[in-house]
Amino acid sequence: MGQEADGIDLETSLGYLLKEASSALRAAMDDVLRPLGMTVTHYSCLELLAQRPGLSNSELARGAFVTRQSMNVLLHALEREGHVTRPAEAPVGKVLPTRLTPRGRRILEKATVAVRSVEERMLAGLSETERSEAFRVLQSMTRSLRAGGDQG
Repeated sequence: MGQEADGIDLETSLGYLLKEASSALRAAMDDVLRPLGMTVTHYSCLELLAQRPGLSNSELARGAFVTRQSMNVLLHALEREGHVTRPAEAPVGKVLPTRLTPRGRRILEKATVAVRSVEERMLAGLSETERSEAFRVLQSMTRSLRAGGDQG
């Protein structure tokens, strides 16, 4: 019924709706981060470093859903802006652990307030029970998709 012979009915496709919600969330986050001179990827990088100092370029790229090359360009910009610091030489192997500077922490605090406001706006029409259920359902979908990719 919801699926036509030659394609997916976008009005009943949960995958399409998730992509639409993701796109709307990204646009709303861009809108509140732009006045701070930040992008969503910039914010994600700083947030990851606040929670796990010393992450490598590769780990940051995975966490922010970008390529290593894109993250490397961003890290150079963040260093120039004084938001992060990396050693000139890797203490071990080839990995340059990245850390937030006090300036990076201050801009992250402002960005976190802005991003929280977007998330609250997104969830405003939901009860606490509905919020918990949405969280559980989305986690379950993600686990199912990841597990499905591992099966041959």
